[in-house]
Order: sequence, then structure tokens, then C-alpha cells
Amino acid sequence: MTVRVRRAFTLIELLVVIAIIAVLIALLLPAVQAAREAARRAQCVNNLKQMGLGTHNYLSVNNVFPPIMGNWNLVAPATPLAGSGTWPIGWAVSILPSMEQAQLYNAVNFSNGSQDAPNTTVTYSKVATYVCPSESINQGPWVASSFINYAACVGGPASISANSGVIAPMSATSTSNCQCYTNSNVGSFGTQGITDGTSNTAMFSEKLIGIGGSGVPLGSANSKRVTYSVTAAGYGADTGGAGAAQIFFSACRSVPGGSVSVGSSMWNGAAWTGSHAGTYRFNAYVHMNTPNGLTCTTSGGEDPGNVATAITASSFHSGGVNVGMADGSVKFLKDSVSPQAWWALGSRNQGEVLSSDAY
Repeated sequence: MTVRVRRAFTLIELLVVIAIIAVLIALLLPAVQAAREAARRAQCVNNLKQMGLGTHNYLSVNNVFPPIMGNWNLVAPATPLAGSGTWPIGWAVSILPSMEQAQLYNAVNFSNGSQDAPNTTVTYSKVATYVCPSESINQGPWVASSFINYAACVGGPASISANSGVIAPMSATSTSNCQCYTNSNVGSFGTQGITDGTSNTAMFSEKLIGIGGSGVPLGSANSKRVTYSVTAAGYGADTGGAGAAQIFFSACRSVPGGSVSVGSSMWNGAAWTGSHAGTYRFNAYVHMNTPNGLTCTTSGGEDPGNVATAITASSFHSGGVNVGMADGSVKFLKDSVSPQAWWALGSRNQGEVLSSDAY
């Protein structure tokens, strides 16, 4: 009689194979995630390069850099979409023609604000170049289809010199409800205004979009999207110098545990077309707190986003943020960059000397 032997795995062998496969998957997943993040970061770098190229094309045509807001003193609209007053057209609209978006640019009505009915079509359009692929929220806090993950640098610490960045407000006859101030840093300027060197001056960086409401606990997943109130005596626009800036920086780095956010942060990157005469949080950031630190204010209130607020560059890239420089290059700035180097990179005309290995 012939004895047939069945060939098969034993239960122990099967469990061993499953365990080996599980270990291999566990080892592979981080590598896959790292590869995906590297691709997202590369796309983010490309977005900033396109913005830098668009800005320099704007400069070539107009002999000045685009302002943070183009028509801040508009009268209130008859039928605004939301909010109060008029939201001026921001810098992101100004550089559209140089980013192969001439058709969208031609649809903008510059006699109205970004939230006015004549600009609905443009404001509700999504521009992929203005969205970082690492952003985890895929809907804007105000208009779901319209938000921006990139912000213009308006300068370093305001106590040293407000509005000392490359993308500055236009001069104005009145400073009522406007972040213009009356120092020498407002107004139109070209490359001659960047006396610190274009390769050592930041122009754009990343900023996570905001969320509605207040009361977000410190240390939560959304801490980088909101604003926390601190006490820093002597800190304000063009008052106190570096000493006051250091006090504010230290206070922002040591917000007490249990703190919750103040005001509404829904305006962070709320509409890519818009700016705001009363706050910089729409489309700007300040070189005060180092990358991915907290955004802090000494004023509190409903919308703490004036030039003296530490509106901080932030991203979900591991260890830092991408920064578009005034010469059109893009650099990755680590969270560990020294505050002095970070402050110096934010200003265009303060005469700081930066070593090549400072960032």
C-alpha cells in the first residue's frame, strides 16, 4: 500500500512567516512615509521657487516688490460675502501673471475687496501653488476651497523695526486700522531697499492655516495654528529694541502649561486673494519666534495679529520650514536656528552680519 504524505505548513511555521512579514512591513512603512514626505517637501520647495520667480518678474515690470496689500483703504462694500469692512487684495494676487495665472488675474476687480461679490469667482478658486502638500487640513477656515499656506515676511521683531521685511505695506495718508505705521520702512522699494543682501533676507515661508474659535490647549495638535497671550513689558512697534524683543521671545518660548489660545485664528491663511488692514494673519508672518514655535501676542483680543504679534512660520515638515529668499532661492531653516540669525534673516535693512554657517 502506497502511503501519501501531504506537504503543508504547520501552524507554527505559518505563524513564523506571518511574524516575519509583519516585521518587514513595520520596517518598510517608515521608509515609505519618509519618501512621501520628501516628495511633499520637494513640491513645497518648488511652490516657493515659483513664487520667488513670480515676485522677481513683478519686480522687473514694476521696479518694486509687491506690497503686502494693494488697496487697503477701500470703502466698505455694499454686499460683502462675510466679515466686516473690506479685505484688501493681497500680494498673492499681484504675482499671478508671472505664475501662468493671467486669466485668473484678469478676473480680479481691484476696485473691490477680496470678499466682495465682484471677486467671488477668483476668491473661491483654488491655486495649487499656494497650498503646501504637507498641510493636513484640506479645507480653508473661511472659504473651504480658498486658503494659502505661504506667508510674506514683513520683518523681524517689531520692537527693533516694524515692517522691515521685503513685502511691506504701501505708505498711507492715515494709519487708522492699518498696519502701515509711519516709520521709514513703509512704501514701495526695489532691490536697492534690501541693503542686507538678497541671499540673506527672507521673502516667503510656510504657515499652517488657522482654525475657528479659541481655547485651544497648549500642546495640542493645533497649537501651531493658534495664538497665545503672553506678558512682555516694553514690547511694541518701533519701541524697546533688541532688549524688548528678547523679553518677548523668552515669554513666547515659555508659555505656561494649561494655557489656551486667545481670539479667533480662523483668519490664518483664510483667503489666498485677501489681506487685511487690521491684521497680518491673513498672508504674512514675522521673524520673532523661531520656526514651528508658538504664535504669541501681548495684546490679546479678538484678532491678535498686528505687526507686534509673533506670527510664526510653521509647517509639518520634520525639523523646520522652507523659506523663499529675496534672491529667489529656497532654503530649509531648522527649528533650532538661533533667534539672532532668524531675526536677521527677517529684516532687509538693519545691517546685521550673518555667517555662512549661522543657518
